Amino acid sequence: MSDREVIRVRDVMKKNYDLVDGMMTVQEALKKMKHVDTKCLIVDRRHDDDEYGIVMLSDIAKQVLARDKAPERINIYEVMSKPVIAVDPGMDIRYCARMFEQFGLSRVPVVEERTVIGVVSYTDMVINGMCRNL
Repeated sequence: MSDREVIRVRDVMKKNYDLVDGMMTVQEALKKMKHVDTKCLIVDRRHDDDEYGIVMLSDIAKQVLARDKAPERINIYEVMSKPVIAVDPGMDIRYCARMFEQFGLSRVPVVEERTVIGVVSYTDMVINGMCRNL
């Protein structure tokens, strides 16, 4: 048994994130965005049986900016990934990092009881997790 302290996703995640409607245009969503440090937008569920989506700022750069598309004419649902892979707030960050590597992720929503409560990234796990024990 290890004496290593278990650091949970809940301990390192960003609690502030932007939740947008998939029908919003990219321009509207970016204007509404308050938490640029998360580098993503969480796309809200339309109803109880729906799933969350996610749009990375890099998705907007690749699918809108680089293709010279008008952000006021592209809806969020056109560039989002859905359903999104999410993590539980109680997950050990070591397993979370392994999951990121296995699935090629850089950040994901943290979901508790089917509600997004935050966003976690590699940066959060390293800076807020590993560095606190140094």
